[in-house]
Amino acid sequence: MAKFVGAHVSAAGGVHNAPKNAKNINAKAFALFTKNQRQWKAKPLATEHIEKFNEELEKARIEKKHILPHDSYLINLGHPEEAKRQKSLDAFLDEVERCELLGLDKLNFHPGSHLKKISEEECLELIAESMNEALRQSDNVTLVIENTAGQGSNLGYKFEHLRYLIDRSIDKSRVGVCLDTAHMFAAGYDIRTPEAYEKTMKEFDEIVGFEYLRGMHINDSKAAFASRVDRHHSLGEGHIGLEAFKLIMNDERIDDIPLILETIDDSIWAQEIELLYSFVEE
Repeated sequence: MAKFVGAHVSAAGGVHNAPKNAKNINAKAFALFTKNQRQWKAKPLATEHIEKFNEELEKARIEKKHILPHDSYLINLGHPEEAKRQKSLDAFLDEVERCELLGLDKLNFHPGSHLKKISEEECLELIAESMNEALRQSDNVTLVIENTAGQGSNLGYKFEHLRYLIDRSIDKSRVGVCLDTAHMFAAGYDIRTPEAYEKTMKEFDEIVGFEYLRGMHINDSKAAFASRVDRHHSLGEGHIGLEAFKLIMNDERIDDIPLILETIDDSIWAQEIELLYSFVEE
């Protein structure tokens, strides 16, 4: 079993601090924001920061394929208003470029929201167009679509939404999916028992396909099953429980991809990483 577990670590003070923070919790993978996720604009990455990032990565012994950068939460590639969608696309293109400069091959993003102004399908179509523009304007980065809890008007809560976006991509070799366990659960995909887990994963494989799985977010859920509410919790503290995470850690279809904690208490991430590895059956 080749599992690579880590967490979404802070890059405050510069991207080179992310690998340091990952090493401090004995992570074998990590996620980061390559810029402040609450601001539209950011200074370009300094060459020295890029060099330091690579140096710290070597010290942490983490491979770039096990890093899952996340884009800004402000971005909405499916915004119903053209000017605001363009602003989102410009910011997204900047995020893709930052990944390319760092030599990272993935960018994780939430698909987008229709804001109750257009239909789900119209919104998905706009997201697909935005993704294709990003694919046209880049070379190496895979766009990794994250499933959502379906809170508010967010799309991506059904496996069919993810499939729709893959089907409309001009380069299917550079699109993928990140499955968030809390989002899946809140959207109505049960993973709490071996039977429920296998049923959900079979559905995922039939609709999307494991060949598109590029990462996972490992979170318990404060929100109830099928509540369409996005609230993460520490492992074993929420409505999902530990059984699901044991199943994930022993599922060989989930080997060699970043498994990223976004649980709510970063002070116990090292223990949660250790706990997850303790689930691996020899």
